[in-house]
Amino acid sequence: MFRNKSANVTFGKNGTRGSFSFSRGRSSFGTRTGLRTRFTKPKRGEFIDPARFVNKSSGAAKETGVAAVHRFGDFALCREIQQNLVKRSFTAPTPIQDQSIEPILLGRDLIGLADTGTGKTAAFLLPLIDKVFKNRSERVLIITPTRELAQQVETEFRQFSWDMKIFSCACVGGLPIGKQISMLRRFPNFVIGTPGRLKDLCDRGAINYANFNTIVLDEVDRMLDMGFIDEITMILNKLPETRQSLFFSATLPDKIKILVRSFLKDPVTVQVKTGGTSANIDQDVIRFNHSGEKLDELKRLLARAECAKVLIFSETKREVEALALDLARQGFRAESIHGDKKQHQRQRALMQFKSNIVNILVATDVAARGLDIQDVTHVINYTLPHTYNDYIHRIGRTGRCNKKGTALTFVQAG
Repeated sequence: MFRNKSANVTFGKNGTRGSFSFSRGRSSFGTRTGLRTRFTKPKRGEFIDPARFVNKSSGAAKETGVAAVHRFGDFALCREIQQNLVKRSFTAPTPIQDQSIEPILLGRDLIGLADTGTGKTAAFLLPLIDKVFKNRSERVLIITPTRELAQQVETEFRQFSWDMKIFSCACVGGLPIGKQISMLRRFPNFVIGTPGRLKDLCDRGAINYANFNTIVLDEVDRMLDMGFIDEITMILNKLPETRQSLFFSATLPDKIKILVRSFLKDPVTVQVKTGGTSANIDQDVIRFNHSGEKLDELKRLLARAECAKVLIFSETKREVEALALDLARQGFRAESIHGDKKQHQRQRALMQFKSNIVNILVATDVAARGLDIQDVTHVINYTLPHTYNDYIHRIGRTGRCNKKGTALTFVQAG
């Protein structure tokens, strides 16, 4: 048995002020014909047919929709951006970039629906950097669900805006808020933050949303899943009436549709999706009978030569930390990332994983959301995801840039 959670969003008469509430129910796994397995339960979440965790790759993922028809040189981006693109050897845009850059340059509101790893960060950063470069009075607010993603966006911003004298401020938890307040007093053109820290800064009077005429919500579906509906609604209500609004998301559930109707004006919708889970990821289940066997099986997997760079998901912060410590004691090069770690510890763990100082990273869903890490060979779901959408985001850390990847999910046999 496991808990099933559904969310309801309500808005006031003007359609702009909302609340977020949960209703809880119970459901149970049934027995699938021909598969004598009792699956471990997440503490809460939707029912996921276990068969959806098994799928053999069929080659590199193919993006649906219109293929890219432009090169970056075809867009009316300023010379400085074009030079920075050349330095990074960027010549041809991805489909989401190809379809998004021009309408954003024209000032249109936009809904971008794209899977992780499709290049959507550059899709909004490039035209917005151009917008600010040509009018220094413009200010852009970018909101992401996690601090790692916010810092990742700021890193890409710095690369695309190199030597253009456009400044940014990352407003995330885990780092000194006083320094962020000091940076905000300089009125940077780009503010990139997480909902919780932005709320803290607003409560202290350090940030005035009325000064921003462009808003980007990145991975908005995940922010709503994490319960940030009130913070997002408050921010949108405080923005100027005349603004440009960009929503990027992997999915478009009803909660986002409500926000779209309330806050976007005649938006362009760009959809670049792969068919279900990535076609270049081998997906399978690993069966175990009890917790001790489960850990032993994990260690046998990690000892295989093909497990060169592995991201392991577990449900709670305590489980993540305990598993990483256990693996390290057994001689594996393992680190952990979760919400209880200080920000510099999280950054250090990520840097070690990216640079292959460690080849195993154990993480919670929240901490690993949106991470762009190259050459992850395996994603292992040590505990079941709460929803199938969470599963898609987890395994999307591998099989990137047309490379093959493997996703394995632990299930309990009965």
